[in-house]
Amino acid sequence: MMIKKENLKVPIKKGDTVEVVHGKDKGKRGKVLTVLRTDQKAVVEGINLVKKHTRATQENPQGGIITKENPMRISNLRLVCSRCNQLTKIKRSTVSDSEYRVRICKKCSEIIDKV
Repeated sequence: MMIKKENLKVPIKKGDTVEVVHGKDKGKRGKVLTVLRTDQKAVVEGINLVKKHTRATQENPQGGIITKENPMRISNLRLVCSRCNQLTKIKRSTVSDSEYRVRICKKCSEIIDKV
């Protein structure tokens, strides 16, 4: 059975705090700006910075070198629980009297999503 790329489950959402566990920025924490589900990547604030050379345009008449965040593989990121402030995996379960599925911290059993 083939899984469509659009339907891949991603444990990280926009606005989450994550920590890098592999790569040149290992140990740094940042906030997720965007999640690219089809590519299994995320853009994190202040992480995986690259320099890009830009030519002069009407918006940027000077041109020059800008620093921006590049997307990073989600497998290299780990979610940080807001309550226990530790790196954690998540489990998904339904809220008792609702059909909504929420993410729960495996270390402190606190609900990560706000319903």
